[in-house]
Amino acid sequence: MEYRFLGTSGFRVPVLGFGTGTFGGKGPLFSAWGATHVKEARRLVDICLDAGVNLFDSADVYSDGESERILGAAIEGRRDKVIISTKVTLRSGEGPNDVGASRHHLIRAVDGALERLGTDYIDLLQLHHFDARTAVESVMSTLDDLVRAGKVRCAGASNYSGWQLMKSLSVADRHGYPRFVAHQVYYSLIGRDYEWELMPLALDQGVSAVVWSPLGWGRLTGRIRRGNPFPARSRLHETARFAPPVEDERLYRVVDVLDEIAAETGRSVPQIAINWLLQRPTVATVLIGARDEEQLRQNLGAVGWNLSAEQVARLDAASSVTPPYPYYAYWNGQFAERNPPPVPVAPQSNAVETDRQASS
Repeated sequence: MEYRFLGTSGFRVPVLGFGTGTFGGKGPLFSAWGATHVKEARRLVDICLDAGVNLFDSADVYSDGESERILGAAIEGRRDKVIISTKVTLRSGEGPNDVGASRHHLIRAVDGALERLGTDYIDLLQLHHFDARTAVESVMSTLDDLVRAGKVRCAGASNYSGWQLMKSLSVADRHGYPRFVAHQVYYSLIGRDYEWELMPLALDQGVSAVVWSPLGWGRLTGRIRRGNPFPARSRLHETARFAPPVEDERLYRVVDVLDEIAAETGRSVPQIAINWLLQRPTVATVLIGARDEEQLRQNLGAVGWNLSAEQVARLDAASSVTPPYPYYAYWNGQFAERNPPPVPVAPQSNAVETDRQASS
């Protein structure tokens, strides 16, 4: 297993982490993801650790906290062998202060997570979303207190926009608070918005990407094909309304190339989609999920090999879209003399160019 530095923290994480959204199975969204309980969770943790995957990611809202409880039980007796990542700030109760990044809620949320996880510290605490109702100075000050108290080792953000992340980093620098070293983001072959602003910011500021939903919310599992309905077992029947949008033709264009490369390499479609992400700038770790042991072992096969440069270029071209203003001028080479894009710009297909013209 390869390990990469998490931002500028000096702390290393495996290039694959295990997302525990399938633990618990409570509520309309998470019950569709999976319903793994303690016995099965222990087995999945065993397999991960045997493969060198020791990062486990959760959140207080996953199955109303049940995901953290099950993870805590699954790692009992081996806390020193694992890295725990969890998230707070989404609504976690019915009270008026059971949401957001206020000092009141952050401290209570961290204490609750520690109790459910059965530990006295969190390796990586991420704010699940930006809180526009709480001063950034208050948020970063509270995180500083949590780090000084030993309850949190590293802090990160999730689902932030560029200005929100940069403002938070600036406040941390101004007051000497711990900086965000990670940004948990949606990034996939069918969701490349991260590249437009957040990736250049991350390169400049030393913030690593922790990637969620690398298979495009289940659309890149290899079971979705042009002209066919969702498979009977697909969670998309229940969760598609929550998923980031993707235009059908673009999805099928990417799947077609994934199928071609799968035939060339003998690798599965999910393995290829994950391996592509691991070759992108700023990506420290990609969170994989699994309902069962077979899925987990399949996803673990995404490491230990690399796509060729030619195969990466084909996937880049198939998944390319024209960014909105002002990003397109930076990405299409107009300002390249002073602003080289963080990854090579793929030639766009006629379909992508048509998409751009239709939106202009």
